Amino acid sequence: MALKRVALEIGMGTDIRGGDYTKAAVRALRDALWHNSLTVATAVGKSADDMTVEVLIGVPRPELVDKAEVLAVLPHGTGTVTVVEGGLEIPNEAGTDRTVIAQAAAVVRLDL
Repeated sequence: MALKRVALEIGMGTDIRGGDYTKAAVRALRDALWHNSLTVATAVGKSADDMTVEVLIGVPRPELVDKAEVLAVLPHGTGTVTVVEGGLEIPNEAGTDRTVIAQAAAVVRLDL
């Protein structure tokens, strides 16, 4: 058998004040996951824990994201996190703070 893509989930997350890249990334992944109820695993005789999830996060400064904290959001299965340049950073007028916007994509695969 081989891993087959069974779902693509996308989401957006922000940290309005504080410029916390990990917080924005976690919120983006939660947004992607919490709008879905994947029943495909049980439909094909698998468990939700059989899922493999590839998480892709886009933020302006990828090195500031704690991948382990993002991965901890996954409620089932195993996963990997890749962080790439993307998203937005919007400074406040005083230049003392910033809003971070992150995008997330979660590719769900099952061994079929």
